[in-house]
Amino acid sequence: MVVPRMLHVAEPPAEFRVQSPLVVDCSLLAAVLFQEPERDKAEARMSEHALFAPVLLDFEIVNVALKKIRCGQSEESIIAALGLFADSDIVRLEIDASALLPLAQRYRLTAYDAAYLWLAAELKAPLATFDAKLGEAARVHLASL
Repeated sequence: MVVPRMLHVAEPPAEFRVQSPLVVDCSLLAAVLFQEPERDKAEARMSEHALFAPVLLDFEIVNVALKKIRCGQSEESIIAALGLFADSDIVRLEIDASALLPLAQRYRLTAYDAAYLWLAAELKAPLATFDAKLGEAARVHLASL
């Protein structure tokens, strides 16, 4: 007599499930880190995603931090924000620099913004930004993939 075997299924906790990728730019992260008015929108969009950005993100965030200090925000709050950024789970990836020029020219972007667009296209992932020009370029470019 054959005894039927019982099927066992074990699931990891929700935080270990695969998350869909999202490329995030400096404008989105700055809203969160530096308590900007769009913070809630940014946090809602980033929740439950695996976050990706080009390695240049670190330099852009520090540049925003410098501007915030020069505009009178306390250095202590900026240093705390940079600490949160350093502890974030954002995956920073290298960019194919040779691919940026055509993208920047086609959509009239800076090379920095073209890096975010290139990465989103490479990962076939959405790009989240508060930059209207980059957002429109992403809408057009990603739809053409």
